[in-house]
Amino acid sequence: MAVYFDHRIEAPDSSDVPYKLTWHSNLPILAVASSSPATGGKVDLYLQQGEHVESCHVGRPHRPTVMHWHPTKPVLALGWDKGEVVLLTHPSGDQTVLPGIHAACITLLEWSGYGSRLVTGDESGALAVWKVDARGRLHGNHLAKHEYKKPVTCCIFRPSTPGDDVAMLARASVRGDERALDKFSWKGAPLKMGPQEGLGFYVSTADGKVHSVDEYCKTSVLLCVEGSIKKLLYLEKTEALAVITENLMLSQYALRPEGGAQEIMKGKLSSKSGQNLEIVWTEDSLLITATGEQVIRLWDLERDDNYVLSLDETLGYERGEMINCVSYCAGKEILAAGTTNGRIAMWRMVVQSASYRGETKAQWKLQTPTEIGGNVTQLEWGSSLNLLAANNSNTVLVLCEHVMSAHFSQQVAAVQLSPTQLNITQFHTGLHFSLQSDIHVRGVCVTKHSVTVWNGKQVTVYELSGTSLRNTGSFPCDSHVVAVHGENLYTVEPNRVQIRTPQGTVKQLLTFSKAEGNPVLLSVCQSYLVVGTDTANIRVFDLSRRDAKAHCSAKNLADQIPNLGALRSVKCNANGSQVSILITQVNGRPDHKVYFYDVEMDTVTHFDFFTGRPSSGISQQQWSLSGRCPVSHFWDESEAHLFVCETVPVSFESTSNSYLDLVDVSVVTFFCTQEHGLLLQDCSPRPPGMQALLALDVPYYYYSCKPGEKDQGLTETGPPSQVPHMVSRQALRDFVGLENCEKATRDAMVNFSFYLTIGDMDEAFKSIKLIKSKAVWENMARMCVKTRRLDVARVCLGNMGNARAAKALKEAEAEPESETQVAMLAVQLGMLDAENLYKSCQRYDLLNNFYQASGKWQQALETAESYDRIHLRTTYYNYAKYLESMGDKTLALTYYEKSDTHRVEVPRMLQDDTSSLEIYVNKMKDKSIYKWWAQYLESQSDLDSALHFYECAQDYLSLARIYCYRGNIQKASEITNDTGDRAASYHLARHYEGHDIKQAVHFYTRAQAYNNAIRLCKENGLDDQLMNLALLSNPEDMMEAACYYEEKGTHMDRAVALYHKAGYVSKALELAFATQQFGALEMIAEDLNDSSDPALLARCSDFFSTHSKYEKSVELLVAAKKYHQALELCVTQNLTITEDLAERMTVTDSKDMSEEARKELLERIADCCMSQRNYHLATKKYTQAGNKRQAMRALLRSGDTEKIVFFANVSRQKELFVMAANYLQTLDWRKDPDILKTIIGFYTKARAPEKLAGFYEACAQVEIDDYQNYEKALDALTEASKCLSKVKDTSPGEQEERLAVLQRKITLIRKFIHIRRLYNEDAGEAVRLCEALLMEPELDPAVRIGDVFGLIIEHHCQQGSFQLAHRKLEELQKLLPKSQNVRYYISQASLVALHKEMGIPMDHGESIHVSKEEDEEEVEEDLNVS
Repeated sequence: MAVYFDHRIEAPDSSDVPYKLTWHSNLPILAVASSSPATGGKVDLYLQQGEHVESCHVGRPHRPTVMHWHPTKPVLALGWDKGEVVLLTHPSGDQTVLPGIHAACITLLEWSGYGSRLVTGDESGALAVWKVDARGRLHGNHLAKHEYKKPVTCCIFRPSTPGDDVAMLARASVRGDERALDKFSWKGAPLKMGPQEGLGFYVSTADGKVHSVDEYCKTSVLLCVEGSIKKLLYLEKTEALAVITENLMLSQYALRPEGGAQEIMKGKLSSKSGQNLEIVWTEDSLLITATGEQVIRLWDLERDDNYVLSLDETLGYERGEMINCVSYCAGKEILAAGTTNGRIAMWRMVVQSASYRGETKAQWKLQTPTEIGGNVTQLEWGSSLNLLAANNSNTVLVLCEHVMSAHFSQQVAAVQLSPTQLNITQFHTGLHFSLQSDIHVRGVCVTKHSVTVWNGKQVTVYELSGTSLRNTGSFPCDSHVVAVHGENLYTVEPNRVQIRTPQGTVKQLLTFSKAEGNPVLLSVCQSYLVVGTDTANIRVFDLSRRDAKAHCSAKNLADQIPNLGALRSVKCNANGSQVSILITQVNGRPDHKVYFYDVEMDTVTHFDFFTGRPSSGISQQQWSLSGRCPVSHFWDESEAHLFVCETVPVSFESTSNSYLDLVDVSVVTFFCTQEHGLLLQDCSPRPPGMQALLALDVPYYYYSCKPGEKDQGLTETGPPSQVPHMVSRQALRDFVGLENCEKATRDAMVNFSFYLTIGDMDEAFKSIKLIKSKAVWENMARMCVKTRRLDVARVCLGNMGNARAAKALKEAEAEPESETQVAMLAVQLGMLDAENLYKSCQRYDLLNNFYQASGKWQQALETAESYDRIHLRTTYYNYAKYLESMGDKTLALTYYEKSDTHRVEVPRMLQDDTSSLEIYVNKMKDKSIYKWWAQYLESQSDLDSALHFYECAQDYLSLARIYCYRGNIQKASEITNDTGDRAASYHLARHYEGHDIKQAVHFYTRAQAYNNAIRLCKENGLDDQLMNLALLSNPEDMMEAACYYEEKGTHMDRAVALYHKAGYVSKALELAFATQQFGALEMIAEDLNDSSDPALLARCSDFFSTHSKYEKSVELLVAAKKYHQALELCVTQNLTITEDLAERMTVTDSKDMSEEARKELLERIADCCMSQRNYHLATKKYTQAGNKRQAMRALLRSGDTEKIVFFANVSRQKELFVMAANYLQTLDWRKDPDILKTIIGFYTKARAPEKLAGFYEACAQVEIDDYQNYEKALDALTEASKCLSKVKDTSPGEQEERLAVLQRKITLIRKFIHIRRLYNEDAGEAVRLCEALLMEPELDPAVRIGDVFGLIIEHHCQQGSFQLAHRKLEELQKLLPKSQNVRYYISQASLVALHKEMGIPMDHGESIHVSKEEDEEEVEEDLNVS
């Protein structure tokens, strides 16, 4: 909270009534204009505290009309009634009169943004533009003059385009931003450094026109509105122009870049118009008006919203008080308003801790008024110090803000209300009164018996005597800080602290060296004084003796704390062992840390609120303290280890007073000890309504509060005070409910809290074990609900002797949520916290029970319907029981129905009111209720009515029972037959059993009571019905009936069938064999399986084999595990072995058969499958037997190439690889490259190079015979030679012979390849070599003679030597077998040309017209031959 000191201006005696004032925007200089008809007009300048600047006085015989300060220089432009314009310079008082352009009253003076232009205008419509130099002096004559013929009313300069930020452009250039690089390059436009001054402006006239004047002073009409223009506003965010007329019409115009304006909005401001209209415009596009009403009206043009602010009588304003004027301070975000009763009302914009701000109206917070008297007609904020000037019609006052002074000590608190008024509260006596001082209070210090105030020039001491204050001393003193201890006052002077009496007499001097600096901070706690100097030194003095003695030597904190700028606050604890310090950093910002100086250990530690961690000691993390900054700190006056600190979010630490209105202010309490360091004891938000922490004095925190926030624990004595309460106290967390306890209890609780903080539960309990008061323990238990310390709560309940609560808490430990256990404790203590605890852990079932136990049935129902639907019917039922107990049976009936228990509960509830019950029964039409009512009527012997309601309830048993009772058996039988009710059928069968057996059997059957029906059939010889009933009944009844048939000796087939149906298969088989029932045997055999008796299975198998049922016999033999016999039977009777049968004969358990016998059996199965050509199954069985060779042979027999390849790869045996490769050679591997690769791969894996060499030879022969491709043949033979050279098993002679043959073939083929290649270069030499090649012995196996002759014949045909060609052809035909044709070696064209030249007709073998089929057949034949 802040107060405002007012300084009346020191106006000359000759001055008149002020009527106009204006501040310089930066400098603390105030211009005040006054006038009177007798003396004319005057303008005077005043400083911050109202000092008159005598050199700057301007007087004229006529009144000044307009005043406007230069934006940066101390130059004031003055406009006078007769058209004169004067520039007044401070402090020299130089006056520059502008040339006489204007002849009428000056109505307009406006400076440009940086003051290089001055615009003047008058009532005649004349407007002039003047140029001013950098020193604020007029530069030559006017630049331009315009005549608008109408009075000029308003002017506003158009903001220029912002200049380029060079630093940002440089960073963007480094990142590669091309636009930024272009601005730095020579190609781009000139770079504008910094902001540019806008020289164009808009000016309005009384006829509603707005003219646009550009930077060259050329004017043009921009827009026109109705009525005289009162205000021009420029909206920078939207680049729009707002116009307000005298009749309060608001219009907004969008400004086009090329010129001109377009209207985008128009509306009427809801306010009364008049001469005293005040309009204020803020940078946030907020329009504020005051028109002599009781409210201020605000329009938010950006959000298109409007609202009003009014005065509050509870803060000291009067009913009907009017607001004359307003002024807004952007730096402080304060809106000030002057009233007709001499008050200044201020609204502070409330700072939100989050980015979100609530309703617009809630952003403004009204402060207590500042009284200046008179009628406030004008307010003006100004200067960089944010000073406020107020005109109260008699004089002008300068108001400067001062943070309210407040102090607490020894149960006395003082809070400043106004510059001269203090609020005093004595908590030990309950007294509450005010102090009116003769000086402007800048500081206050209280003790139990005195109040000391000072203003930096004078100190005044008041003695507290009962309910009054007596001035005991006042003396001049320039000390800006004062401390008090007992009868001594402590003031500061350069390099020393003075100890004075209340009358100002200096008793002692505490001197400081030059290195230690000048004392600037003082603080007293108990008998210790701590002094802080401007060089960051601190000293502690002991005041317990007659003279102050140094408690420790000076400590220079600058050596211990980095980046220390200045000390902000120092406080010491009650025993002088610890000093807490707040500092300001070198950059002027408050530090985030609070520092602690241990006097005994001479060490400095800290707690950093920005990180939420101390420099050392135990760090508790249950509270979030990060991102905060300390603003005030206090030690407890009696507990030396207890320390409290007030913190705000980091974003608000630099604001001086705004934290007072913050919501997010935390009060953090620590224990500070040498042994354990800094221990976080509690962290809680500042209570609502409180403004600032004043002190900590166990068991209370003391706060300054808003007026009216009275302390609930403070009892007033005497009549009610008219002074608003400004101090409130709140109990510490551990002392809630123990505020008035004695000192021993208080000390025990402090120790208890300390030991709990360090986690020493044993010492914690020892510290409070002597407390005998049940109220204390109950209050502690209640505190345990808030702290959720169940371990402590158990001890408290034990000391309270509350066994019921202890038992309930013990039972609640079974619940998984800790909140549930705490809630149970709250319930037992009668606290309402249980509701919120159940909600926080979402245990709505327990919350529902809590509401029910509390009698809050509506809340219980709502909870069950919304969150606990699983217990909804139970809740309805309990509520119905409650309503019934309360006598509200009608509503109880409704909730019994909702709980679905009405069928039992409603008849019970209404059993004493039979008429109502009968009405309810007929209304509900429910079968259960009908039955209950019928039973009631039957008990009353009203059988006819009972029959009716039994029929309505469809209770056929009861109907049959009553009809039988009455002897109407026929009706009972009809009902039973029609409905098929089993219970009624059983009852009627029992009734018939005595005299009509067949009817009894019939109704027993309908009742599905087959055992009773079977009993009657056996007793009465009803054998035919017995079989059917036995088949419908259970196995026990079937067994009983089968025994009956067997004993009787008749219908043995039925006995066998029933034994079989009942599951007694062995008994059925024995009986079937004994009675030779073959048909039954076949049916029974269908159900035999592996689990049946092997002997029984063998016996059945023999039976089926005898009767040529071989398949069934084999199945039974397999089931009996006689696999060899089953297999023998399959072979002898040529039965196909299916895969299923083979699997059943495959033994998997080694217990049934040895491994050798198992393999033998598998091979026999496989042999049988081979004989039946089931090769795949044979392969499977051979594989299971481990005979992979036979398995491969079976696969080869199947011809399944894919499985052969797969099996060979899986088996990975050489022999199998060879077998598979041999098989693959039988396929058309010439056309399938994959088969070719597989053959080579298998031979390679089998390590059979001889086989592989033979395959390569075959490949070479195919290339020669089929494709005449001797090159590939040569490659294949080369590979064959390599493979053959690796063979080691054969005899060396045989291997060398084979290699020689291969090398002979390779040599011949190489010669022939060489001849064919040479033919293109030297045909003659090639033909000669062919002739020589034909002479080689054993040529044909390697090189076909047809290919050699073909080359020679082709050559002679091409050379035209047809005679030679024909001769060679004849030789070839002699050498070739008859099965071969020469056209395989000679082209058709050469043959045709040869026969044509020789005149020889072509025979059939040389004919061109050979059919395709014959060609293919001959090729196949040739291949077979080769």
